[in-house]
Amino acid sequence: MRKIISLLSVFVIALVIFGFTTHNTTEKSQYEIELPTTFADTLTWNLLGKIDYVKKKDKTYGEVMFPVVNLKLKALQGKPVVIKGFIIPIDNKNYAISKNVFASCFFCGKSGPETIMGIKFKGDLPKLKTDQYVTLKGTFRYNDSDVEDWIYHVENAVITAGK
Repeated sequence: MRKIISLLSVFVIALVIFGFTTHNTTEKSQYEIELPTTFADTLTWNLLGKIDYVKKKDKTYGEVMFPVVNLKLKALQGKPVVIKGFIIPIDNKNYAISKNVFASCFFCGKSGPETIMGIKFKGDLPKLKTDQYVTLKGTFRYNDSDVEDWIYHVENAVITAGK
């Protein structure tokens, strides 16, 4: 009986000493992954393409198809976003970013208006080439009421890749 009690005592002492030691929490386990801090949501062309249209009267054009923007995009209104795509020149001072290259862009009839976004750059207008693939960071804005404007916009845009 004494042997059992002494073995049990040794077991309890060992459990207390080794079972409740503190681990160094500053060291990373080999299984831990450090996630990057995200400052902006990345927009995808797939998400931008999830759009419906509804017929409404317009005082200038009569009956027109107006966009119905999805709820995820509505939640991003005025928030920082990142988008990747191809630069499409509109005129000497305006550019758009497109899901597709110029030969397949919205203007050529191969895509819908949801595959292009107007760009307003922060600061001076950069020199860009047609079909230059870039990553933009800026403020997202959608338009669901003005038929003479883009549906989607990136404002205060900065090129973060593809310069």
